Amino acid sequence: MAQTVTSLCHQHLKKCFQTLEMTNKAWNLVLAECTPLISSLGNLGEQLRALANVQLDLTPLHRFPDLKERLRFKLLQAVDVVLCKLTDKVDELQKLLKTLNNQVSTAFQFYEQNTDTLDLATCTLRSATSPSIADMLEWLQDAHNYYRSQFQRRKHLLQVLRPDDLVFIEEVSKRWESFYSADGEEHIEDTLSRVCLFVDS
Repeated sequence: MAQTVTSLCHQHLKKCFQTLEMTNKAWNLVLAECTPLISSLGNLGEQLRALANVQLDLTPLHRFPDLKERLRFKLLQAVDVVLCKLTDKVDELQKLLKTLNNQVSTAFQFYEQNTDTLDLATCTLRSATSPSIADMLEWLQDAHNYYRSQFQRRKHLLQVLRPDDLVFIEEVSKRWESFYSADGEEHIEDTLSRVCLFVDS
């Protein structure tokens, strides 16, 4: 009985790490697709700033009294388009996070329902090809928390960003890049390397 429960727990954990590997690859692809959009947003902010500072009355364009407002309207429209695309990308991140969350929650639920069998000795047992159940549950929780934090920060940035806030738009690229965590990414890669033999077994 105990061996069966341990085997089933291992199956849940393998599925979690397979999902984590898929999430990691897909997540990085989505972020790569966000990079040119973030750059475009910063460029549009600079154009809006330049437009706000220029005095068209002192140029030959003064013959078009509403030109400045029309140009501003066009630029703000372009900002809205880019923000919509970025929102779609963040929605993709949310779907990836939800898939990972569901898989990890299932594994933890199985563990909690079988604590009588999965005692301390069983959960701390490790082998050459298999880390301990306790370690793997902790690694999965850390990975989920990392991706959840990454998602929440990026989502919040887009939620508070206003097209008419030129300073914010100009700085959005720096803020977005500041969310990247080399330590967090390294932790995910380390986790996946630690379980590769276990997942393939």
